Order: sequence, then C-alpha cells, then structure tokens
Amino acid sequence: MNFIDTHIPDVKIIEPTVFGDDRGFFMETFRTSLFNQHCNNINGNEITFIQENHSKSSHGILRGLHYQTKNTQGKLVRVTKGEVFDVAVDMREDSTTFGQWIGVHLSAENKRQLWIPEGFAHGFYVISDEAEFVYKCTDYYNPNAEISLKWDDESLDIKWPLVSNNLPSLSAKDQAGLSFQAAPKFQMKSLNVNP
Repeated sequence: MNFIDTHIPDVKIIEPTVFGDDRGFFMETFRTSLFNQHCNNINGNEITFIQENHSKSSHGILRGLHYQTKNTQGKLVRVTKGEVFDVAVDMREDSTTFGQWIGVHLSAENKRQLWIPEGFAHGFYVISDEAEFVYKCTDYYNPNAEISLKWDDESLDIKWPLVSNNLPSLSAKDQAGLSFQAAPKFQMKSLNVNP
C-alpha cells in the first residue's frame, strides 16, 4: 500500500497494490501494522476501528458534512461501486490547518481510500449513476451528538464538482446544516480515541 500525504498532514490517501489478470483482481485493503505506521490519532496512540458501515447512494446525492461532538470518529473510507468526491474539513481550532478542506475522487476504479482523523467534518458527493461507500470508524455512531455542517458554506468555499451545475440532493438534516462559523469546534487535546 502507498500512503500519500495531502496538504492537511493528518489526512492521508491510501492506494493499494492491485494484482490483476483476465480473471479479475486481488488487493489488500487494510493491514493494522502498516496503517498505524503511517497514520496516527491525535494522541499518538494506535488506531482501532470498532464499526464498519456500507451505504448506497444515487447520482447527485450529497451526504454531509458530518461529525460528532461526542464519540468523535476517525474514518477510513473507500468506494466499492461508482465514484464520489470525498471531502474532509478540519474543525480543530488549534490546528495549523483549521478551516481548510481536502477533496479527493474515490472510485471503484482507482480503489483509493482516504483516512480522515477525529476532529474533521466529512461528506461526499455522488458523481456516478450510483455509488456504494464503505467506511471503518474508530467510535460508534451517536445521533445525539451529530452535527451537520453546511455543504456550501461560503467561508469554506469547497469546490464540489457538481454535475451540470445542478444543486445536490440533500437530506432534511443536511439542508439545515450549520455554518462553519456557528458550528461547534474541537481542541486537539480534547479528542480522545478508544479511551
């Protein structure tokens, strides 16, 4: 596996080595020792995943930008069908990249993964006809602590690759997303992983 740095040092792109022939392909998608060698949580401890989720979404759907103020989650995300534009926004006030975002195309074809540590808002936009999205989490889903950040907040200026410039399809929760200014923030020292 190849671990690629982004302009936000804590966020990593992971590219697998793919072995393929006319029968299909094989790839290793995760190995604990390699992952922890290249990706650390805020406290420098090893990362443990305790939940994995799988979602299916149609073309033009945007899910996010989500994060939790309790049970903060690091996420290792990938696409098993179709293509999405995946975005992470740094919500850590004491980070040198506070308020910055990273956007990466993830697809079944490029087989890339994105590591998004605790303290980031996360979302994705479906470019293909449909997409299946799989992600490992470092803590459990807590709907009572979930925040939706406004996907098109002007201060963030995220360059979503909207198809035909059409507005995305959003859930009611995401339509009511908070502005970046109003949304709760983190302090890096307050983020705890697998206590």
